[in-house]
Amino acid sequence: MCGGEGTRLRPLTFERPKPCIPIVNIPSIRHLVTHLTNLGFTDIIITLGYKGTEIEDALGDGSLCGADISYVHEKIKLGTAGSVKNARKYLEGQPFLVVGGDHICDLNLLEFYREHIKGDAITSIGLVSIDDPSEYGIAQIDVTNRILRFKEKPSPGEIFSNLASTGMYVCNPEIFDYIPDNKKFDFAKDLFPLLMEKGYRINGWLGRGHWTDVGSPGMLRQAEKWKLNELSNTSIRGDLYVKGANIQGPVQFGSSISLGRNSKIVGPVSIGSGTIIEENVLIGPYTSIGESCIIKADTQVFSSSLYNRVLVGEKSVISGSIIDDDVIIGRNCNIENNTVFGPRVILHNNVVVHSGTKIWPECTVEDNEILKEHLLNEKFDINCEGS
Repeated sequence: MCGGEGTRLRPLTFERPKPCIPIVNIPSIRHLVTHLTNLGFTDIIITLGYKGTEIEDALGDGSLCGADISYVHEKIKLGTAGSVKNARKYLEGQPFLVVGGDHICDLNLLEFYREHIKGDAITSIGLVSIDDPSEYGIAQIDVTNRILRFKEKPSPGEIFSNLASTGMYVCNPEIFDYIPDNKKFDFAKDLFPLLMEKGYRINGWLGRGHWTDVGSPGMLRQAEKWKLNELSNTSIRGDLYVKGANIQGPVQFGSSISLGRNSKIVGPVSIGSGTIIEENVLIGPYTSIGESCIIKADTQVFSSSLYNRVLVGEKSVISGSIIDDDVIIGRNCNIENNTVFGPRVILHNNVVVHSGTKIWPECTVEDNEILKEHLLNEKFDINCEGS
């Protein structure tokens, strides 16, 4: 399911759909498809909405990931269940796995699928135990894994379980009889309560491992940390010019990368092709730098995501932040943690950006400013609620 607009991740989703946000320099949807194909799910149908052609461009026919991918476009917003029914012609005849296109996980979904087909439930819901389930659907199950209660986004006093729905389901084709045609209809809000009301059995499956739906900048950074942790050694895809630098792996290098004298990289780190890192630069663990970036002298970057063609000026410090394409950061700037920059932002010299701040695309911050609040651009929607 890849239909949402990703409003909660703005300003990163104004010019790309959420499944195309890069994680370790790869669109996140490719990580998910690769995980599914490694488990044996090679026949994949993707429902498309917002900027769907970019997802098609990222995946093609799926052959590079070992999959056979078909695409189904939504002409109107149909909700999660409605979008799946829109692909009904591909799904008849046997149970099928439903996964959100913004998910990053290492859960054993093949085990999930097999558990479902051994039972007699009309659908099964993948569950994980989390500390704060208030932003998810929660379920109470018995010892046979039957779901006794289900509540979408519970309020305080309604949180009867910390088992959160992952938005991953295994469904029998019979569910289509209860999903209306050409109408917005969601799994959690509409279909599951209806099926339980009619007496159908719905099971829960307890997943073990990493899972996130990449619904916020914090979740996005966490997903990237998981993927960087999968790097086992230092790899070089092409030419690497090193002049007295110190590399403590694992580091994933693209081609045509230059490391200046006395610079230091402490992995896990990924650096894209064509990036130039000047002298006395320190790049700390859990950092991903995209293609054709320039990191000027005496700069420090810690646990951050810099996308493509980012320029960072001398003596600047970036910590725990996400910086979109074509951003220019001046000299002696301090970018605090959990900040998010949209594309083509310009920071002049000696700027401080406080933690938790978002800057909308194409904004400019003048010399010596201290930015404490979100900086919006009236050319772009300011709504950050929703999917």
